[in-house]
Amino acid sequence: MPRQTKIVATLGPASSSPEVLEQIIRAGVDVVRLNFSHGKAQDHIDRATLVREVAAKVGKSVAIMADLQGPKIRVGKFEEGKVQLQNGERFILDAAMKELGNIERVSLDYKELPRDVKPGDTLLLNDGLIVLTVEFIKGEQVHTTVKIGGELSNNKGINKAGGGLTAPALTAKDMEDIKTAMSFQCEYLAVSFPKNATDMEMARQLANVAGEPYRHKPGMIAKIERSEAIPVLDQILKASDGIMVARGDLAVEVGNAAVPALQKRMIKMAREMDKVVITATQMMESMIVNPVPTRAEVSDVANAVLDGTDAVMLSAETAAGKYPVETVEAMAAIAEAAERAEDVALDADFTNKRFGRIDQSIAMGALFTAHHLGCKAIMALTESGSTALWMSRHRVHVPIYGLTSQTVSERRMALFRNVTPLPMPTFQDRDQALAAAESLLVERGVLKPGDTYAITCGEPMGYPGGTNMLKVCRVG
Repeated sequence: MPRQTKIVATLGPASSSPEVLEQIIRAGVDVVRLNFSHGKAQDHIDRATLVREVAAKVGKSVAIMADLQGPKIRVGKFEEGKVQLQNGERFILDAAMKELGNIERVSLDYKELPRDVKPGDTLLLNDGLIVLTVEFIKGEQVHTTVKIGGELSNNKGINKAGGGLTAPALTAKDMEDIKTAMSFQCEYLAVSFPKNATDMEMARQLANVAGEPYRHKPGMIAKIERSEAIPVLDQILKASDGIMVARGDLAVEVGNAAVPALQKRMIKMAREMDKVVITATQMMESMIVNPVPTRAEVSDVANAVLDGTDAVMLSAETAAGKYPVETVEAMAAIAEAAERAEDVALDADFTNKRFGRIDQSIAMGALFTAHHLGCKAIMALTESGSTALWMSRHRVHVPIYGLTSQTVSERRMALFRNVTPLPMPTFQDRDQALAAAESLLVERGVLKPGDTYAITCGEPMGYPGGTNMLKVCRVG
């Protein structure tokens, strides 16, 4: 079995050279994340070009995910770069302040904060390491008492416990960044801090308009990091192609203890709704500076795999860490070990389940048949990748191969759990297509004489959504 769980790696100074990028792709990276919170437009365009070149050299389908910055809910800068806040001290967050901050006050990038808070609210700074209690608001100033102190440095983030900040998900910078991302046709666009389905629908509309000259429409990923997103998760999922369990900001808003159960719930809901799901934030954090992960990190990655996540994500570990290649290798090894321990309860997945579409029914039939016959592979001849996506929503220890002539579909399938995307020319004749598919997997060493496999396709050939045939074959 090839590894089922996909690995998303963030590019940065530690991983942007052609040599290191090739190494991490060979080590197991399936999706490259370009973080638009850092760098200029041209930096991202250059990195996207490099990813395409290196992936072609390695001979692997690699998707690009452009991750929008979202609203800057941050403090400003300090005279000396940082201050040390002590418990019980007063500290002012001043939206009108123009000068550099000090031990008494600091400016705000987010000017709406005085209107978003009230006395008694809890503000969490620097990923929750510093806790402030709002005492009163005076004009553009938020007067607080330090509940938990510590070092506060330039541009650290602000969260409000329980959510409630009104900042829009899409900023003017995001709208420009969407145009940049569409210029290199990213396969996925990740939207930061969406609160509802409308945020995702707006982002999709902007991306589709920006992608029109290239005839490109990206898959939309909603980053779930606001507490307001949790009650409307099903609506956000319907408006998206997938979600990211963004555990950092989410934990600050809802509390650390609530996140593991939310992670399981989000992964389960995404799979049930035929959406992809990425689990992110601090998965291998210690490997930024250490060559091996902690036992807790190993368990964290393994549990996300056992929950059924499509992908696990690396952020600073590969962007700025000392051991980007070793981190990817370690994550791949953990995922493979966890997958071997998985239970397959495929029959239970089909109990009382109804399928309203022919192509979806064919996909489910292929899974069921391949599982019970002990097939060596399932092949989906697909234009859009949808058949492979539906198959990948169920746990089955039979590798799925998505064969397509569409480059965009091939790369998008790189994020689907247990799907290996492969390029294959379009055939008008069904029998020629089936023979070519079998030959392709025999050449790759997946199939050998005597092996059985299941294959799905549509007739007539070459139409998205047209899968209507399932065939079980034996290699002669």
